[in-house]
Amino acid sequence: MGVLHLLFFTLSITTISTKAHNITQILSPFPDYTTFNNLLTQTKLADEINSRQTITVLVVNNAAISDLASKHPLSVIKNALSLLVLLDYFDGAKLHQLSGGASTSTTTTTLYQTTGTAEGNLGFVNITDLKGGKVGFGSAAPGSASNSAYKKEVKKIPYNISVLEVTEPIIAPGILSTSAPEVNITARLEKAGCKTFAALISSTGVVIVYQASADKGLTVFAPSDEAFRAPNAPDLSKLTNAELVSILQYHALASYSPIGTLKTAKGPISTMATNGAGKFDLTVTSAGDEVTLKTGVDSSRIASTLIDSTPLCIFTVDSVLLPPELFEKAPAPAPAPAGEPAISPLPSHAPVVSAPSKAPVSAKAPASVFSPPAPPLESPVGGPAEEPSEAADTADSAAGEVKFPALVKAVLSVSATVIISVFLS
Repeated sequence: MGVLHLLFFTLSITTISTKAHNITQILSPFPDYTTFNNLLTQTKLADEINSRQTITVLVVNNAAISDLASKHPLSVIKNALSLLVLLDYFDGAKLHQLSGGASTSTTTTTLYQTTGTAEGNLGFVNITDLKGGKVGFGSAAPGSASNSAYKKEVKKIPYNISVLEVTEPIIAPGILSTSAPEVNITARLEKAGCKTFAALISSTGVVIVYQASADKGLTVFAPSDEAFRAPNAPDLSKLTNAELVSILQYHALASYSPIGTLKTAKGPISTMATNGAGKFDLTVTSAGDEVTLKTGVDSSRIASTLIDSTPLCIFTVDSVLLPPELFEKAPAPAPAPAGEPAISPLPSHAPVVSAPSKAPVSAKAPASVFSPPAPPLESPVGGPAEEPSEAADTADSAAGEVKFPALVKAVLSVSATVIISVFLS
């Protein structure tokens, strides 16, 4: 019997660990929350909520959210809604435990605290017992009142997600300000320890491309200064100006993609350097709160969120992203017809990286021991085929990773059947 209990417990844990919630689907049956639900989608907060394992969403009905939705831009709306997303699990029973307890108030962290724009206590919310069975919510900033009150439970999946209705949005001091100044991208990068990257986008003019896209949607992955000094960093002095521009554009997306959206990304994502199908793409993997960008040549972890203000998002990353179009060995050429020399093909969009541009790049790039690989030597006619490429190995490995959870479930299911049969016999 002990073996059976252990097996069933293991199967239950497997089921729970693979279960995910979808806030859009949870709210869709409730017509009173359509405006709130639509705003979660427009601000990409739905992606962030769905990517987290323990969370509480405080929803307000259409009438209560109408004033906020009609009078403020999307960036302000997102900040206000982020204060309604608590990074802890609270249901009705847990809220009412405040009454008569050792403390009649508790402070919890909200999603607004993770944006990098919340100052002081603006990213925290106080939950207070208001007596008579009422529970209030308010900003933790000094002098703030508990202006929002708990109404009812909407949905809960203990202890994964809880959706509670409250009377009105939580308003922190200054959060509804519509006079958000234009972000100086290079200044923010320099302040965050990305001075080399800031100098490169300035000297090449890429910052102008970034700034032009910032009003419509821009996500930047900025390598730290340490990343440019790493042993595997590219030797920028060996690159042409066109190649350097491609690398810098490879570090940005022409869309607003906060961390939650990246966590839920499926398949390759296009960068600002993408100029055709499958060219200069990135793939994203996540484990818990850690997000990793993969190029096919190397990978880099997102270290921190520097700015998350719709429609602009800037992250710092641990490594320089190396696109395979410039840094991976070209495929072996096909045998040439008799009497004609074999020609090693190069991508039409990428010049030979071993030949520096006649006009040197004006940015002061730190020296590094790494340089892009030269094109392959010409293969003799009838020569042996090359070994499978690293890209193929990576693809096979990724496919194996996708199939592994299904394999584990199948093995556990078969094991359960065998053990039960033995036990009953």
